[in-house]
Amino acid sequence: MSVRRLLEQTTASWIDDPDSDVEWGGEHEGRWGVRMRQQVRDFTTVWFDVGDRTLGYEAYVVPAPPHDHEEVYRQCLIRNQRGWRLHFALDPEGSVYVRGRAPLQSIDSAELDAILGAIYEAVEVSFAGLIRAGFAKEREKKS
Repeated sequence: MSVRRLLEQTTASWIDDPDSDVEWGGEHEGRWGVRMRQQVRDFTTVWFDVGDRTLGYEAYVVPAPPHDHEEVYRQCLIRNQRGWRLHFALDPEGSVYVRGRAPLQSIDSAELDAILGAIYEAVEVSFAGLIRAGFAKEREKKS
């Protein structure tokens, strides 16, 4: 079975499971997306990209911080030491993502579950601290 077909079947099983917090996120420019509910924020969209040799995956975490970006990026680098399925990365504007890549031959439904779980955990554990570090002064200004 192709990884694309496996991805379709596995995400359909997540979406159809009444105990799951995963819903369809759509397909955009060849990428396959699901949205999962989180405790620290409403949801996170996870994008999967099936390549010739690897499966890429990513999720947006926070926008480019207006303040103390050094602290935000320091926290991300520290968290990168602990993970092996994914890592924190920046886009050209400075927004924070979690990203990963795995060889196609290693992908099965259990690995897809593990990837989704790793993304969920990375966002849950890091989100509040990143917001405090990079956006607390914005909240103070609004108060």
